[in-house]
Amino acid sequence: MFKPCVLAALFSAASLANAANPIVKNIFTADPAALVDKGRVYLYVGKDEAPAGGKDYVMNEWRVYSSCDMKNWTDHGSPLKYSTFKWAGRDAWASDITKRNGKYYFYSTVDHATIPGKAIGVAVSDSPTGPFVDAIGKALVSNDMTRQSAILWDDIDPAVFIDDDGQAYLYWGNTVMKWAKLKPNMVELDGPIHTVGLDQFTEAAYLHKHKGTYYLTYSRQFPEETVYMTGPSATGPWTWGGQIMEPNANVKTIHQAIVDFNGKSYIFYHNGKLPGGGEFRRSAAVEELRYGPDGKILKVAQTAEGPAANPSPGCK
Repeated sequence: MFKPCVLAALFSAASLANAANPIVKNIFTADPAALVDKGRVYLYVGKDEAPAGGKDYVMNEWRVYSSCDMKNWTDHGSPLKYSTFKWAGRDAWASDITKRNGKYYFYSTVDHATIPGKAIGVAVSDSPTGPFVDAIGKALVSNDMTRQSAILWDDIDPAVFIDDDGQAYLYWGNTVMKWAKLKPNMVELDGPIHTVGLDQFTEAAYLHKHKGTYYLTYSRQFPEETVYMTGPSATGPWTWGGQIMEPNANVKTIHQAIVDFNGKSYIFYHNGKLPGGGEFRRSAAVEELRYGPDGKILKVAQTAEGPAANPSPGCK
């Protein structure tokens, strides 16, 4: 008979064969971030651990999964926990990740142990599956650095974008969207923190580029819907685009991430459709994202089937 630790080790590299939505069915997963690297897509999620009937988020670690075809996913376990950041007190909230100069930089939301409020940390690894270590030993952004709002959770949901000229940007915020340039080392802000007034902005700012146009997506209103704006640069000015995804039925948040993979675009999000799911027990899912001939993002419906298989040549 296997001991629990042996079973856990075996499952950590298990394949989730032909997983449709939700992608992960054995645990609750939320706040998806995604990275495409060497023909494989990596999905990073926070693990929702709230008990049935729980009244608050319980999130202690992030998990990572990968796929060669957007249909079959491999579980790589937990690359880091909130406790990876020794200055953090709790909470493994929303994150994002990018690759630069052969290293992987993971930007994450935690609760600061000594400065009241949420903060953004940055961890680094030589592998997309970790393990990750704290890159600077302190918060990259803490609540005392931003005074646009009196709330303690306005420095959440980091998203990182590296433009074609090599300039990196960090976007984040709740109720007020903020952005700043990053230095080439990816672990220091390069200049002041800027704010942008967006229509009924809630959280989950995310930037991607498609055919020369910059798309700023975010969660709007509460319960949240996913919407987008377009602009000529990574800092705008921004023009209203429209709604991408309608609010969830039993979960107030939705939190998107968008990537291009093997010639197609995809949007990750979360909902509460796993049995026993709900506000604090969410599940990551994915759909294909399509553009109209005018560049407008077409509305995306949530499906149980998810996207069709899209095998990446040479990916194993």
